[in-house]
Amino acid sequence: MTYVKTRDGTDIYVKSWGEGRPVVLTHGWPLAADMWDAQAMALAKAGFRAIAYDRRGFGRSAQPWAGYDYDTLADDLADVMKEMGAETDATIIGFSMGGGEIARYMSRYDGMGVVSAGLISSVVPYMLKTDDNPDGTPQSTFDQIAQGIEADRAHFFRHTFFPQFFGAGFITSPVSDDVLDFVTGTALHAGLHPTLACAEAFSHTDFRPDLSAFRVPTLIIHGTADKTVPIDAAGRAAARGIASAQLIEYDGEPHGLNVTAGDRLTRDILQFVSDAVATDAVRESEEVA
Repeated sequence: MTYVKTRDGTDIYVKSWGEGRPVVLTHGWPLAADMWDAQAMALAKAGFRAIAYDRRGFGRSAQPWAGYDYDTLADDLADVMKEMGAETDATIIGFSMGGGEIARYMSRYDGMGVVSAGLISSVVPYMLKTDDNPDGTPQSTFDQIAQGIEADRAHFFRHTFFPQFFGAGFITSPVSDDVLDFVTGTALHAGLHPTLACAEAFSHTDFRPDLSAFRVPTLIIHGTADKTVPIDAAGRAAARGIASAQLIEYDGEPHGLNVTAGDRLTRDILQFVSDAVATDAVRESEEVA
């Protein structure tokens, strides 16, 4: 297995598939890099290099006590890009919590080496309901999440969080029980402290000041039926704040559209990164001329 050691000595597990221009993928909470497998395989087959890694505290990565703030998480992303040779002509795409790493990387590193970015079901720009963010999620909801995790996180994830995540109901569900069991198992590989600390980070970090740092083509995809990260305070707000954004709304899709609309998501990501390559080729030819 491949590991990258970050600047503070944390071992981060990394998957790298294919060859070509790098596409770096950050995962959602409380999952791991494997959530991107279908898209990563398609990218590799299409001539790109798909790089996905387990966030510190999750999956196969180390579980240090500290470092679950977004500045440190963005530093981890930068370290992975450097060690994996993905510092130029890179596309960086984040799902849910992972969108925060993308936003903070763009501002903290001035978008260094990035030619395009993606925010999928992302928490950006700001999840918490406040006087100046009325479409956000109330603090009481996050308190209930923390209480559920601390009381019985296996039950909470399997029977409360992930059914909502994928839009599963009492009678019908867009995903199988096997999927719910699999993602619950993935979530339980994370440490309890990282799980709670990251929930605090993604629910309370205000990324609105980071939006102006997106000066590259940015794909935003969000489900209109997302109850985990509602679209009004997230995808639509991000699209308004990012000048170069392209918003695609998936009508009726829940938060976990990487599974419920996986084929469509794969096609849209492939089209987006391919268009970025074509645009760069035109720009380079114009510069030569």
